Amino acid sequence: MTALTEFQRLEAQGSWCEIPGKDARDVIVSLGEATLTLMDPRTDRPLTHWSLPAVVRLNPGRMPASYTPSATDRDETVDIDDPLMIEAIERVQRAIANHRAHPGRLRGVLVALVLLGVGVAGAMWLPDALIRHAAQIAPPAQARSVGKAILADLAHDGNAVCKRRTGQQVLDWLTKRLLGPDAQAYVIPGPLNGARRLPGDIYILGDDMLMASTGPEAAAGHLLAASHAVPPEPVTLDALRHAGLTTSIRMMTLGTVPSNSMAGYGAEILAEPLPRPDLDALPAIFADKGVALTPYARSLDPTGSSVMSLIKADTAPAEDLLTDEQWLALQQICAG
Repeated sequence: MTALTEFQRLEAQGSWCEIPGKDARDVIVSLGEATLTLMDPRTDRPLTHWSLPAVVRLNPGRMPASYTPSATDRDETVDIDDPLMIEAIERVQRAIANHRAHPGRLRGVLVALVLLGVGVAGAMWLPDALIRHAAQIAPPAQARSVGKAILADLAHDGNAVCKRRTGQQVLDWLTKRLLGPDAQAYVIPGPLNGARRLPGDIYILGDDMLMASTGPEAAAGHLLAASHAVPPEPVTLDALRHAGLTTSIRMMTLGTVPSNSMAGYGAEILAEPLPRPDLDALPAIFADKGVALTPYARSLDPTGSSVMSLIKADTAPAEDLLTDEQWLALQQICAG
């Protein structure tokens, strides 16, 4: 405790008086870390132990130094004239006093470390917790504003949605039939290899699904698959994590999303593989909507070898989703 290693096993001669008026006797004074031991020099048997923190010097500055075991018990004394022992006793007592003068220092350090840890953990956990909360409580209109911001970012990167009116009218009709009255779908130029869900029940479809198909069934199948690949909340959460805490707080408090909040996110999601739904669940989903499953399956694998189970499970009736005129208008949605 004292770190006074040079005084370990330090011993000196002393004159001990156990009771006032009784003759003093020679003793060996041994210094420990927190005790002063008085021993019989003939047998090395301890005669008494004094607690160093309680030891009091009765004659400061004079020699020989006279000590008593405590301020309240001055009958027992020991006189020491060894300067090294006297210095050691005083240094050990000062070290003990300094330690007692700061009893809360270690506790304060520990409390500070705990508070720092809590602060760091809070700084790491709280922003994401707020963003998750924003994604959970976002009403459809706010989630859709996030999706629109992503569409704007796609346009900034040269992937603006195709806007030919006749084609979009057909797509709007087909989307509502397949995905519900509030869903919106848009076609973007270039290969997407399917469809992707955005926040706010918005979907993007690559025009490769229109140009490489003989009918609308493959494109319709990818829209259906995208609607079941990822639930709406995780889609919104991923987008808000990209936008950051400020955007999430603004959306919760003001109900708006800055137009540039999704900068770079469009390119990021286009570079990711499309999420795919549970293939075992698709036959029932496609049958419920009256959409043939085989065109979708073959768009995933033209050979059919890896999707044969889907092809065999195709029970949709042979009916056209669109007329020839509607299909042609949809195929030309990116023209002009």
